[in-house]
Amino acid sequence: MYLSVLCVFAFVKGYTQETEIDTTKVTEIDEVILTATRTARQLSSLPLPVTLVSKKKIIQSGTIRLNEILNEQTGIITVADQSGFEGVQIQGIASDYILILIDGVPLVGRSAGNFDVSRLTVGNIKQIEVVKGPSSSLYGSEALGGVINIITSAPETEKLSGNASYRIGSFTQQDINLDIKQRIKSFRYGIFANRFSSEGYDLNPETEGQTVNPFENYTLNARIYNDFSENLSLFASARYYNQNQDAGFIVNDTRFEGDSKEEEWNAHLRFDHNWSKNLTLAYELYYTNYTAAEKLADPISDDVLTDSDFDQRLFRPEVRSTYTFKNSSKLTTGFGFQYDQLDRTFFDEQVDFSSQYAYAQYDINVINPLNVIVGARFDNHSEYSNQFSPKLALRYKITNTLAAKASIGYGFKAPDFRQLYFDFTNSAVGYTVLGYNVAIDKLRELQDQGQILDIVVPESDLEDPLEAESSVGYNIGLTYKKQNWNTEVNFFRNDFKNLIDTRIIARKTNGQNVFSYFNFDKIYTTGLETNISYEFNKNINISAGYQLLYAFDKTKEDAIDNGEVFARDPQTNETIEVSKSDYFGLVNRSRHNANFKIFYDIPSVKANINVRLLYRSKYALFDTNGNGLIDDYDTSFVDGFVTTNVAASKTFCKNFNLQIGANNLFDYTDTLIPTLPGIQFFTKINYQF
Repeated sequence: MYLSVLCVFAFVKGYTQETEIDTTKVTEIDEVILTATRTARQLSSLPLPVTLVSKKKIIQSGTIRLNEILNEQTGIITVADQSGFEGVQIQGIASDYILILIDGVPLVGRSAGNFDVSRLTVGNIKQIEVVKGPSSSLYGSEALGGVINIITSAPETEKLSGNASYRIGSFTQQDINLDIKQRIKSFRYGIFANRFSSEGYDLNPETEGQTVNPFENYTLNARIYNDFSENLSLFASARYYNQNQDAGFIVNDTRFEGDSKEEEWNAHLRFDHNWSKNLTLAYELYYTNYTAAEKLADPISDDVLTDSDFDQRLFRPEVRSTYTFKNSSKLTTGFGFQYDQLDRTFFDEQVDFSSQYAYAQYDINVINPLNVIVGARFDNHSEYSNQFSPKLALRYKITNTLAAKASIGYGFKAPDFRQLYFDFTNSAVGYTVLGYNVAIDKLRELQDQGQILDIVVPESDLEDPLEAESSVGYNIGLTYKKQNWNTEVNFFRNDFKNLIDTRIIARKTNGQNVFSYFNFDKIYTTGLETNISYEFNKNINISAGYQLLYAFDKTKEDAIDNGEVFARDPQTNETIEVSKSDYFGLVNRSRHNANFKIFYDIPSVKANINVRLLYRSKYALFDTNGNGLIDDYDTSFVDGFVTTNVAASKTFCKNFNLQIGANNLFDYTDTLIPTLPGIQFFTKINYQF
């Protein structure tokens, strides 16, 4: 059916357009980055560690969701939480601390901690920009570990252009895209639609139920651009996302069934105003709403296992300006207001945050080879202490081919709604988790009900406000670019304090505990990243990337040094004092990550082929011996593995492109990695007009 629709669309388009486009002539995207400085800067000139993924690479690799293409970049790992949502880890920093933007505005919906990047399609993406390290000096909370900005493609020609595609793959995975763009004098518009579905898969056929249940989702995005004059232009965007997925869960041999639903709305309005030759302003208004609901019940007895709702809203107006001085230096300033609201099942009532913020950044070439960026942001928040976030970055051009760069920045993450207002009791086990702001009142209620045996922390520990988590990040690197070579090396370190985690605050009469959230952890991540690429000619590109990562908890290291940590050897059953060399590090962090890619264009036959190898060394999922850290005696390690992805495409009849490929070509699986279902073949037909 879908192929028939494509053929009809192609037939009609052939009558309405005389000039046909050769899809092998892909326009090269200038390596211009907007996210790192909030102004247009050439990637090669930036003093910050930044990764850019172009539309051409996205198309050639055959990826269709954001998690797939991000997972192939050096130093970026996708990690699933307990809900199955895939978040992004950068420089060993968990996904909770990575801010996700689309066209420069934030997305929400961290119902289980991770922002699920797999819910974002790449069908209408122009490029993806990843800024590594603390970026709170421009973006505030949640940019503690970095920023990912997804930039959608804009219309360029007055002829109706776009593409329609259909892809089918293993597990009946289907992806359908329709993207239409056009310029009409000073007015431009773009309309994009995507449907993505799968029958799911099962990594444990001997047990009842599937690893991933069937689902289908839809994304609709409409964008308009209008140039009122040379000095005033408009950008407006509306985006809608909807997903429905079957759900199932087995508890004590009883199967509970139901479904889960997600829905998201984004509305974005921006006016760009050239006030004068030197001054530009942007007036921006943004609103987003994310909802999720899940219900599981016994189909026979109607007993309900879970019935939960999550409804988050964000409203943000912002004004920013850029003033260019006579010496070409730039001063960027901005101020805004943000209002967050959340209503969910495990809260007593709807809760909200509000904050006001202002930031400034100065970008100057002090002397010809030295570029300096200095900036800071101030956040005034309704629920935690004010935050001041400075940043300094420098780039020194040593020669025409070699440059050194360094940056230091402060990042923070505000306590989230869950950490402040959660009120959850596990009905099956009986433990309770309370948000910090409601812990005292809820403890008193439980005492009045006779459920508390004793309280193990003084009440004064729950009276001072929960502090924002914070970090200081350092990046020092070298870049080398000459003829066909492009190489970069970056050393990084991120020191965190006031990390928020759970702590037992009381014991219940049923033998279980009451937990709440406290500031206490101090961790750090450090290591190096390197990327090397070489173009043999215009048609063959080879690249390799590697990350070395050490991620440790300082308090655990101190306890080991003091001889306070022990483990039971699973082989001999002896109790052994854990040494520093036995301490592996933080959960879900691999010491080594690497990739190797070959992209080969064959213009003579209008084809291209590529091979991408991804390596991840061993990592641990959780502490199994009860000493509170990951050591060599734990048994939850996932062995290191390599996955191989291949894709090949050919253009025919000028406007049609056929692509075939396979992800995880050698069929690697592990029941501990539910997001890796084995070999996945796919075929895609695309019509470009």
